[in-house]
Amino acid sequence: TSSHTRVGILNNPSSKIKEENTAVARGILAAFLTQNNSNLKSFLSKLSKEETARSLAAGTKIVKFLIPGMDGNTFEKKYNTLGLDLIKTHQMFCQEVLKLLPGQMAVISNGR
Repeated sequence: TSSHTRVGILNNPSSKIKEENTAVARGILAAFLTQNNSNLKSFLSKLSKEETARSLAAGTKIVKFLIPGMDGNTFEKKYNTLGLDLIKTHQMFCQEVLKLLPGQMAVISNGR
């Protein structure tokens, strides 16, 4: 949040939710829960790159992508303990309330 913009993320995966295929989603959620705004923005930019997703899928540990200034210990603890239930809850909300199809993307805006 800032005086100008707020950003939130809801996950709406199209495949079965497993630890192996949720590294990026769990990384985003852990960063939102543990980092300040400037570090969050830089980390999300890095994490959202296709080559980062491929590297994580190939087995690279997410801590390799942390940026200077991040609280790495707090992030790693949250990332490792973040259950899949939160992502499943996001998926259910997206599909039941927002009526999105699995994997469908949307932008939701609610101005002040």
